Amino acid sequence: MGRCSKLFLFVALAVVSLYAPRVSAQGETQAQDDQTDKKAAKQAAKQRAQRDKDLYKELDSQYKKWLNEDVVYIISAEERSAFLHLQTNEEREQFIEQFWQRRNPDPDSAENTFKEEHYRRIAYTNEHYASGIPGWKTDRGRIYIMWGPPDEVQSNPSGGSYERPASEGGGETSTYPFEDWRYRYLEGIGENVELEFVDPTMTGEYKLTTDPSEKDALLYVPGAGLTQLESMGLASKNDRFNNTDGTHMAPGLGGGSPETLNEFTRLELYSKINQAPPVKFKDLEAVVTSRLVRDQIKFQYRTDFLRITSDTVLVPITVQIPTKQLSFTQKNGVESANVNLFGRITSLSGRIVNTFEDTVRRDVPTASLQQSLATASIYQKAIPLSPGLYRLDIVLKDTNNGNVGVVNTRLAVPRFEDDSLSSSTLILADQIQRVSAHDIGLGQFVLGDMKVRPRIDADFSASDQMGVFLQVYNLKVDDKTHKADASVEYRVTKDKGTDPVLKFDIGTDKLPEHGEELTLENIITLGSLSPGNYKLEVSVTDNLSKKTITPTTNFSVRAAATPQPQGR
Repeated sequence: MGRCSKLFLFVALAVVSLYAPRVSAQGETQAQDDQTDKKAAKQAAKQRAQRDKDLYKELDSQYKKWLNEDVVYIISAEERSAFLHLQTNEEREQFIEQFWQRRNPDPDSAENTFKEEHYRRIAYTNEHYASGIPGWKTDRGRIYIMWGPPDEVQSNPSGGSYERPASEGGGETSTYPFEDWRYRYLEGIGENVELEFVDPTMTGEYKLTTDPSEKDALLYVPGAGLTQLESMGLASKNDRFNNTDGTHMAPGLGGGSPETLNEFTRLELYSKINQAPPVKFKDLEAVVTSRLVRDQIKFQYRTDFLRITSDTVLVPITVQIPTKQLSFTQKNGVESANVNLFGRITSLSGRIVNTFEDTVRRDVPTASLQQSLATASIYQKAIPLSPGLYRLDIVLKDTNNGNVGVVNTRLAVPRFEDDSLSSSTLILADQIQRVSAHDIGLGQFVLGDMKVRPRIDADFSASDQMGVFLQVYNLKVDDKTHKADASVEYRVTKDKGTDPVLKFDIGTDKLPEHGEELTLENIITLGSLSPGNYKLEVSVTDNLSKKTITPTTNFSVRAAATPQPQGR
């Protein structure tokens, strides 16, 4: 090596030795700074969480319940934090209104179908998925409320023999009760979303799982429920307990598994399915005004009350318009009447809570017009409301002659306490029937999976069948069996009498399957009752808490119409 080269090498080594400690020190300083930043961020997040907890404790009970029951699954973390930092109840009320409006699929409409559908889902889960806890608290209830009814359901309520698919190793085993749900598409998640719920405790409470082997009732039984390879001696069942992903699945036949069973795919799906669905719509305000001037159309109305959550009540508002109150125009042998209907619910302070409007149309063949004058047209709108006192305005306008009918009334929405045995309004109906799965919660008069059309005047013919609809809330559930125990008795008395002229019981074994909430739908044949005024009592006894409630309502029976001879 030349002299110059040696000199250069010496200088380079000297420079490196001089700066190396500095570089090392800078790296250590940077690492320390990063660690400090992480600790500071973690501490700040912890302080924010504690602050939010403190703010939550200061909320009125109605706002706590709104956060933790009504919207717990659909409110984003940012929205929840913003709500907690509001200063006044007026600001909180405005926030709640804007919260629903941000999700309104039709911003130009006074109705909010998203909100109505949300509370319908809560009511449905409470009726169908309760299992010692309210249905909305269960895994199936949570997914149903967040994402709606699945497109396909494969239900195995009794478990039993099960042929594994090849992707799970094949072979036959026995399972706990389980359900597979499939959604064709979920926004933000993708296509063909498949979820599995398993009831390993056999109590009716199905848990969402990411492990298909969780439903295997023979998993821990040596030599039982073997996969195809295990039964051939080509694999050991013990190997299932060595999986690193926390599952106990056997490899699929052929040595591979589909992408849906990949550990990270399953974890990603579980994470996304439990996040609040995305908000699609921006904040909007709608102002509706109405001048109430005349009262020329006489009509009947009725309000009923059914619990959705402890702080939300479904209020079906039913309007019945006698045909004789309408004016008709004739065209091509058909008489037509058209009525515009407008409704508005306001708080005592004058704040508009909800508005609805629709058209009620009646078409009658000209030859049948006179006979139809004894009939009526009926309309219903179901609205979720918080317990409290409101004003209800209903306005009808006959578009043929301009006549108007008006009702301004007090609307007192009751509060259904959490721990008190209670019931919905006792509804008498001229039509009560189960609807198809596709029609649940859709259309007028649909309560859950039943169509219940009220007979507003409660006046029935002796030849009619009278439908009776009632929901019972807060039945006690046995801690061991996870089941409620109730008995029901129907009693009908005439006029002011006390001795029942009609009486029957519905034994525990005849009641529909239920948890803390029980829905009664029965038909009473009136042929044995003479014309007159009657009172119906439905006595419901909780045999575990030894408490009884007896909702009552009045109705009347008139003689069956005598068939008229047909003209020749």
